[in-house]
Amino acid sequence: MWLPSALLLLCVPGSLSLSGPSTVMGSVGGSLSVQCQYKEEYKTFNKYWCRQPCMLLFSEPVETSSFKGEVRSGRVSIMDQPGNLTFTVTLENLTENDAGKYRCGIATLLQEDGLSGFLPDPFFQVQVLVPRSLLSSVHFLLLVFLELPLFLSMLSAVLWVNRPQRNSEGRRSQPVDENQ
Repeated sequence: MWLPSALLLLCVPGSLSLSGPSTVMGSVGGSLSVQCQYKEEYKTFNKYWCRQPCMLLFSEPVETSSFKGEVRSGRVSIMDQPGNLTFTVTLENLTENDAGKYRCGIATLLQEDGLSGFLPDPFFQVQVLVPRSLLSSVHFLLLVFLELPLFLSMLSAVLWVNRPQRNSEGRRSQPVDENQ
């Protein structure tokens, strides 16, 4: 029963030749890095990072090779380290809009001896999480700086009005019962 499952894994692009984290998290205004590890056979291929779907119409990939060193595009940088068979992607100055699914991949377009060919790109999907900061929420700021002080002021006023009264001799005054 396990053999069909193992064979299925061999058909999934990148399942064995490229690996890295499935989920990474960063905070608004901060940065995060994703390290993608590949096999020796992909050392000379270009590596890329893009937001899914990875089509030029939707998201331009940031691409590098072992010869380029670090490549920057806006707030994203990618750097191949062929010595340890990894490439690292860094997203800086994160916003809530950066949250989503991305692809860490290797471009395998082949052009050798006048023969063009295309292999499926080894890749894996990375879920980027950028949780909403509670302090940046307008509702939270209103609650802390307007509604909470207003509520505490009203509570103080109610408690002050309903406090027990003392007469001039220092004893608590008794409520007057009108039925007597």
